[in-house]
Amino acid sequence: MVDLRSDTVTRPGQAMLEAMANAEVGDDVYGEDPTVNALEVEVAELFGHEAAVFTPTGSMANQIALQLLVPRGDELLCDSMAHVVNFEVGAAAALGGISTRTWTAPNGRLDVSLVEPMINRPNPYVTTTRAVAVENTHNIGGGTVQPLAELKALRELADAYGLALHLDGARVWNAHAATGVPLREYGRLFDTVSVCLSKGLGAPVGSLLITDAERAERGRVVRKRLGGGMRQVGYLAAAGRYAIANNITRLAEDHARARRLAEALEPYGICDASQVETNVILLRTPEIGKIAAAAAEQGVRISALASDWGRLLTHLDVDDAGIEHAVKVLGDLVR
Repeated sequence: MVDLRSDTVTRPGQAMLEAMANAEVGDDVYGEDPTVNALEVEVAELFGHEAAVFTPTGSMANQIALQLLVPRGDELLCDSMAHVVNFEVGAAAALGGISTRTWTAPNGRLDVSLVEPMINRPNPYVTTTRAVAVENTHNIGGGTVQPLAELKALRELADAYGLALHLDGARVWNAHAATGVPLREYGRLFDTVSVCLSKGLGAPVGSLLITDAERAERGRVVRKRLGGGMRQVGYLAAAGRYAIANNITRLAEDHARARRLAEALEPYGICDASQVETNVILLRTPEIGKIAAAAAEQGVRISALASDWGRLLTHLDVDDAGIEHAVKVLGDLVR
């Protein structure tokens, strides 16, 4: 089976399993798990911040960050396709009491000129804007890498208005691999950053919230409140440490395979290979449901996300042979 539904479907290899089995562990709620502590220090340093907090999911890391940055009843701005408002089941409002407004971003690409007119200053008649969230790479945008110049311009805008910035960096590793922009460069532009270990890096579970030491301590309280206080979780943190040490540079292989697949399918009019910057391919066709069902019968799984579009993601569990099989199966179905 060639599973292209998501890069979350990866499974640990033997070396990662050995790292997990040999992990030194303790009670993380007491701050006594040495493997978790080491992971948090390593990741914070990668992004140029003081501290990090290990969480079970990226959604939890995002929602902790938003609660740290936006007081209840105040406002977050983000684009209309952002994960934090589309795929976290209303958590910002339900759990954080946070109001959100969005701008339209073709392919999810940030355009700072759209943000400034939306900012509400403190006023008794409107919701006060407190923070802006950006997704990099942008999932539903098609793995779009946010331009560094736009991110820097957003930082300047935020500073001018006294706003905080959150980076939903679930796949920021892919942005780094595609552009060579250092992780520290991305990190310094944001007050909080979330990163995921269980997507392209191949760990089975885990994300981190990265920020300064004071917010991190408050973030641990929010994590516990959300049910994210974990005990001997170093077994999972060990997988994350292995993933960071071994699986960042290989992301370029996923990107190359995605381009190979997109270029093979583009002649059939269902995707635009020029828009494939990382490991995500968006498919546009009213037949996506039928194609997904037929492909699964031939050993290729793809995501049909709506009636007329779907998605393919490459990852470390799909090799060149798997891509060629997908090219043949999908090509036969859409020709």
